[in-house]
Amino acid sequence: MKLTARLTAGLLAAALSTGAFAAEHIVKMKNSGADGAMVFEPGYLEAEKGDTVKFVLVDPAHNSVSVAVPEGTESWAGEMNKEITVTLGAEGVYVYKCTPHAPLNMAGVIKVGEPVNYDQAKAAVEKLTASAATNKERLTGYFSNVK
Repeated sequence: MKLTARLTAGLLAAALSTGAFAAEHIVKMKNSGADGAMVFEPGYLEAEKGDTVKFVLVDPAHNSVSVAVPEGTESWAGEMNKEITVTLGAEGVYVYKCTPHAPLNMAGVIKVGEPVNYDQAKAAVEKLTASAATNKERLTGYFSNVK
């Protein structure tokens, strides 16, 4: 009887702890990085549903604001000079930008599972890129990783 109770308790604990395996990813908001001026590092990220992304302020005057998110999850709008943590609640492609540095194409892409909103995300990337004054190839390069 004791063995059955322990086994049941162990299985229950394992089932309840699956959320404990969600990863936290760090994306740095920087004035300068490997991909040039005004960047998120990394600019492209692959994650799993339920993971979180913490946007960390390295240099001042940045934020993170979603531009396209999959259906069934919430958009976000981080405050200027503040870190923000976002939970990736659905499969798909997330596109985000830094509001004051969008003209410099300071933007990024997160892919979670299947890219179910590929066309929506591609349109967002094209719009951001068309309105950018510089670094036009940066965001399209990140998006080219979405398969």
